[in-house]
Amino acid sequence: MEQNEQIIDEAIKGSLNIIEQDREREIISRRFGLTGYKETLEQIGDMLSITRERVRQLEKAILIRLRVGSEEGQIPALPAAEKLIIRNLSEAGRVAKVSALADKIYGRETTTSERAGLAFLASVSSSLTVVDENDRYHQAIGIIEYGDDRDIKKRVDKIVEVIKANKAPMTLDELDSKLDYEHPSYLEATATVSKLLATLNGFWGLAKWPTVNPKNIRDKIYVILENNKQPMHFSDIAKAISESNFKRKNVTTQAIHNELIKDSRFVLIGRGIYALDTWGYKKGTVSEIITAILEEADKPLSREEIVREVLHSRKVKETTILLNLQNKKLFVKVDRNAYALADTDKA
Repeated sequence: MEQNEQIIDEAIKGSLNIIEQDREREIISRRFGLTGYKETLEQIGDMLSITRERVRQLEKAILIRLRVGSEEGQIPALPAAEKLIIRNLSEAGRVAKVSALADKIYGRETTTSERAGLAFLASVSSSLTVVDENDRYHQAIGIIEYGDDRDIKKRVDKIVEVIKANKAPMTLDELDSKLDYEHPSYLEATATVSKLLATLNGFWGLAKWPTVNPKNIRDKIYVILENNKQPMHFSDIAKAISESNFKRKNVTTQAIHNELIKDSRFVLIGRGIYALDTWGYKKGTVSEIITAILEEADKPLSREEIVREVLHSRKVKETTILLNLQNKKLFVKVDRNAYALADTDKA
């Protein structure tokens, strides 16, 4: 990857070298953060004793001259850098976040200034387009042949719109069935540009949805249980989180247990075994579950019926259920094999 670094560095230096005035070179370096820190129009204006609007005008004029220069072949090192960037973009899906693209080209985690240099070259090149970062989009680079920054934003917004309308996370195949892309990889690449979206375990959803972007321990527990589709012991949940691709996944078993107790979404159904309330499991002791079952039935039920219904809500032994049925303060045996609530007159 050292060769790639050299290609990019030479293109950056070659681009800066055709800027004749030192002040203009300073403006571009500071605006893009080529030395490691991206400065605002106001900061540069204060340094140069000019207005922020004047800095903006100068930046725009300099970039126009650089693009013209690149098209006229005044930057000999630029074509090799363009080829390198476009090749990596093609492999990534025609568009990519600057951070991801830079890491791919350099073959390692890149610095802020290295990423800034890549964005600068894309701004100079007539073959590339740059999506500027804001609250909705990550800074990204795309191949101009497939659309400029406005086209990329429109495609990103459409993906967000489809997911919002679905009201639940979607797989790439599901998204692809509702959108017009040559290949799902192009769709995925476009989706990564959005700050409003997140992905987890092959599903795409809104970044505010914990199912695709769990930010705390409780959300991570929920995702693990939801993916497992069946109850789990709290120690197994802790292990699953540690083996997941979550961010900040180093949590203790005790922390997991504490969060399971606090959150109403999780139902204790056995010794240390938890389920999601959306699966139909009910909170309470075995006696409380039996009471709720009889109240809902509004009639006596056989011992077998009660056991079957309790086992839908609790992972307990059948003998535990039968022992609870012997509580005469709560339940009464109305015939040989049927039980009712003790405080009812239904027999």
